[in-house]
Amino acid sequence: MTVRSMAAGAVLAVAVAFAVLHGQADKAAGSASPRAESAGDWPMYNRDLAGTRYSPLKQINTGNVATLARAWSYPLGRDRTAGSLSGGSEFTPIVVSGVMYVAASDHVAALEPETGREKWRYQVKNGVPSRRGVAYWAGDASAPARIFFTSERRLIALTAGTGEPSGGFGKDGEVDMVAPYNSAATVYRDLLILGTNGSPGGVRAFDARTGAKAWEFNSVAQPGDPANKTWAADSWKNRPGTYSWAFSQTLDAERGLLYVAIEAPGPNDYWGGDRLGDDLYGNSLVALDAGTGALKWYFQAVHHDLWDYDLPSPPALLDVTVNGRRTPILALAAKTGYMYILDRVTGKPVFGIEERAVPPSGAPGEKSSPTQPIPVKPPPIARVGYRADDIVTAADTNAEHAKFCRELAERSGGFYNEGPFSPYVYRDAGAKPFSTILFPGSIGGANWGGTAADPTMGYVFVNTNDEASIGWVEKAPEGGRSPYRRNSIVGPTSRFQWKEGDPRTGNIMGGEHGWLCNRPPWGNLVAVNARTGEIAWKVPLGITEELPEAKQKTGRLNLGGPIVTAGGLVFIGASNDKRFRAFDSKSGKELWVAKLDMSAHAVPVTYQGRDGKQYVAISAGGASALDDPAPAGSEALVVYALP
Repeated sequence: MTVRSMAAGAVLAVAVAFAVLHGQADKAAGSASPRAESAGDWPMYNRDLAGTRYSPLKQINTGNVATLARAWSYPLGRDRTAGSLSGGSEFTPIVVSGVMYVAASDHVAALEPETGREKWRYQVKNGVPSRRGVAYWAGDASAPARIFFTSERRLIALTAGTGEPSGGFGKDGEVDMVAPYNSAATVYRDLLILGTNGSPGGVRAFDARTGAKAWEFNSVAQPGDPANKTWAADSWKNRPGTYSWAFSQTLDAERGLLYVAIEAPGPNDYWGGDRLGDDLYGNSLVALDAGTGALKWYFQAVHHDLWDYDLPSPPALLDVTVNGRRTPILALAAKTGYMYILDRVTGKPVFGIEERAVPPSGAPGEKSSPTQPIPVKPPPIARVGYRADDIVTAADTNAEHAKFCRELAERSGGFYNEGPFSPYVYRDAGAKPFSTILFPGSIGGANWGGTAADPTMGYVFVNTNDEASIGWVEKAPEGGRSPYRRNSIVGPTSRFQWKEGDPRTGNIMGGEHGWLCNRPPWGNLVAVNARTGEIAWKVPLGITEELPEAKQKTGRLNLGGPIVTAGGLVFIGASNDKRFRAFDSKSGKELWVAKLDMSAHAVPVTYQGRDGKQYVAISAGGASALDDPAPAGSEALVVYALP
């Protein structure tokens, strides 16, 4: 069967070779955004509009990375943004023309990237800056270069050279975006493109000079759109959710195509009886005209989501040779545990995606989709099923952990699983205790950290979690936002994890002592060969120090993502074991590891300073400190270089 997708208007003609891969995207598009020709810069969140996070720097390489040492650090302060998944800063700095721009807990600053010395500081009033990133616009004859960041609903512009609010942009350098957004704007020509972390959902573009809204795409299909019919009984009206909360968007600048990842509809992630149908454009990747916001095509990865399987990050864009033909592709990693490789011009699958039958939900008022799209290739990038012998044993960790997990399974009434789209079983008042165990669980699979891609190798790198959610659907208490809810023997978080309920594991990452109840590995770093659709390598990401050395390579829960360099290296923090690592991009061999004061749930960067040295930087301010308190003030941007 074919994937449910739709062309909306004529597909854009194939243009010249994809310039983004060679750092020419902005030049080819006539953009006023920073050009990526400077090998030493990291000018935007993903380094390039294509989202590759690929740096051509190779001073640090597989032969010398083991000697990397800390060069300097910059204090960030305790993150104060609302709803942080990882319990701390997830910030990625940018470096443009010899200046680094960062956002801390209460301010934005420009730094000397060789030393961390402040050039200017802007104190944010009546709010806090975005937890994930800032954006740079190069300016033009009418306005100097600007730094943009968000603070809830506010989009704020600062003059890049001084840190002062930018006159002429909105009112006193600010505009109201209508919806909050906690990530970096995507700069395309003179447009700032931003997603949403709250209602009303969708994606919006603003003029970088004036702040005027240029266009808006509503992620809930409206009347007049054929996809509106996927919402039964006018259930599209006043529908929360379907936000685009990913860290940024990616963009084929040569073709003017913007790719937006959209989450599941609300208000209930686990019961959809009030929104029967496929619920477009929930759980979809939409391709839009970057200049106008007009829909070109969409791909829905999950029909009528009942599992909280958001699309949490935009795809990476590459040109690769598939079966002898040069093909413009995108690679989208999702919470579902799958990677979807599509032709980025048409939205059609490159290696095949099949609509496969999945088990029906038995919850009252529910009508789940009879099929879900499953890639033929690549194979799953995370665990997508469960068997009885997948539960952890004393040989894997220790007797106390294994006993807790066996008893948790028994208290749950036993487990049901028929793959990643297993419905949560329904329990009424007299029902025999029984629970669904779902792999991947609610955090994925892959999460917001997204992918990195090496265009010279055709490899796409992504970190994934092998964690389960457990539980059932039951009638909710009166007055709730939905008549039904998910619950479990360990409460609403429904995590199949040791020490559940311990106040030290109050964050979604579980802290260092949040050991999972399935057999390791619990987290992995995966390389997919986009030319063949096969997994090139897969290695555990993270260790459990409390275990004997022979058992420590368990992998860990992880949030944040990788970058890749021409030096043959993949750099990644992400894991909740307070480590920053470098891997050989060809083999997956770990070549370097540094201990941090806090976990680094962020995307790192690499850049070249004016002194000619290559640096690597990452924000370390994450959740491990919730159960293993770090020294006061240890939340920091940490920077490394060769001796």
